[in-house]
Amino acid sequence: MIRVLIVDDHDLIRTGIERMLEDAEGIDVIGQATDGEDAIQQTRDLKPDIVLMDVKMPGIGGIEATRKICKVNPETEVIGLTASGDDTFVQMLLQAGAKGYLTKGSSFEEVVRAIRLVSAGQHYVDPTVASSLIARDPEKKNANPFSQLSDREMQVAMMIVSCQKVQEIADSLFVSPRTINTYRYRIFEKLEVRNDVELTHLALRHKLVDVTD
Repeated sequence: MIRVLIVDDHDLIRTGIERMLEDAEGIDVIGQATDGEDAIQQTRDLKPDIVLMDVKMPGIGGIEATRKICKVNPETEVIGLTASGDDTFVQMLLQAGAKGYLTKGSSFEEVVRAIRLVSAGQHYVDPTVASSLIARDPEKKNANPFSQLSDREMQVAMMIVSCQKVQEIADSLFVSPRTINTYRYRIFEKLEVRNDVELTHLALRHKLVDVTD
């Protein structure tokens, strides 16, 4: 039996995925988590085989949570699950240790297939996203300006565009507000933006933020 933990900040999505997987033979949903911190704790407690991880969530987010889960419990494999198929998120998630990537538009059959393949030690990336990665022009690898950011800078940038204040970000990442402001300055400099509003507009333009979130 493949034990699965579902992580998403939207209750409707978590519940929908769990109900969808109820009919899948050999798969057992053992829990739900509402954010990255909760996912890390539940991974420690429940030791799932697979974590279906939403990438864009409040707090530390799915990428950092994936990195920590892979360290806390190496036997657990992570499959990213998000509304976006953006190359930047795919690459960062895989670099963080995830073994799979699905979009929220994936079919029931595809989700089940991904869970089974990743549980068996293989990688699985949504075919549409995989095609995009393969077709990507190496000469245009920096076409998305966010690809210039380090993992931590990307994490802070996504927390800023989620309207989190400097102190909130600092508390979530266990660093000082001064450190966050340093990251903020580097992000603005690399992306050539002047403030949080311009950063948010840039993230929207490159589809790193869902308007419906």
